[in-house]
Amino acid sequence: MSPTFIFLNFPMAFLLQAVLAYPSPAPVFERQSTVVPDYVSTYAPVVWLYPGENYFPSDIGAQLVHTKPEINFTVVEGYENPLTLNNLDSLNSYGTGGTDVYLTSVDDITTNPAWLNGVKPDSTGKTDGATSVAIIVNDHGDGLVDAFYMYFYAFNWGGVLLDIQEVDLHVGDWEHNMVRFQNGTPTQVWYSQHGFGEAFTYDCLEKQGVRPVTYSGNGSHANYAINGTHDHTIPNVNLPDAGILTDYTDKGTLWDPLLGAYFYSYDASAKTYTAYDSSYPTAFLQYLGTWGDEQYPNSDPRQHEILGISATAEFTSGPTGPEDKQLNRTEVCPAASGYVCDVRTELTS
Repeated sequence: MSPTFIFLNFPMAFLLQAVLAYPSPAPVFERQSTVVPDYVSTYAPVVWLYPGENYFPSDIGAQLVHTKPEINFTVVEGYENPLTLNNLDSLNSYGTGGTDVYLTSVDDITTNPAWLNGVKPDSTGKTDGATSVAIIVNDHGDGLVDAFYMYFYAFNWGGVLLDIQEVDLHVGDWEHNMVRFQNGTPTQVWYSQHGFGEAFTYDCLEKQGVRPVTYSGNGSHANYAINGTHDHTIPNVNLPDAGILTDYTDKGTLWDPLLGAYFYSYDASAKTYTAYDSSYPTAFLQYLGTWGDEQYPNSDPRQHEILGISATAEFTSGPTGPEDKQLNRTEVCPAASGYVCDVRTELTS
């Protein structure tokens, strides 16, 4: 499946109306506690989804309806059934502290079940009927606050390698932006991409009003600060031309993550979450397992590799959740061996 380009030809009046509709920060929800710092909503990113996107943001809780917990491709015995966002952390009592549990699709994903497609945002930017975002606030003290905007998708399509084979297809996909604030002023923004990502100063970013703009890669949902082509063949290096493995970004559907989100504060010392609204579930945030199938073995007829190279596997394991995203960072970048946190001061690839 090669990337598909769709060019939309809207009348100028419609375009002008669309531009004017989005610059203002979305209002804080009435149901949201006033304890949530105002700036967390005021400076929340907005996300441009690719015009040819097939896998949209998904309801976090709905994922549990379509999956079952497995370890080593075997359903765990005696788990709480049904699983919900209020009891998902009960799976941490299985296996090795829950880390080897996989929320495995009850459907053969090669049949393209409809639930993998998520919910396309409507004209207001809302994923109607789906809560697809967890916003987590970590107050470090002394005016330093990190706000994580965790985006959930039911499926990840990783692209086509060498125009030969689809790769990195997996159930579940957690991506995120993190905005760092000092005394309520945004200073830096993190964009997650394929296990690592890029950091920028807030001032240099493209914005809708005061809200940073994120471009979501087609199918992979990697987050970029600029529109265009992103060759990510080399880990943690983005090149501006198409290459062996490429993400494409463009202004397709505008998604406002604020319009379908849960809000939490995070206590880093206790590693606990407190919902800003008592109706929000919290247990799912502490689940330590994986939000998708385990990578299929080569003996599985669905699995394919190029020349037997594991890195070219068509189907890979799903992602871990927010608990595994280094919510108590020293720098805006997550700590990673061999990588320096380079905070860019201008928009580049």
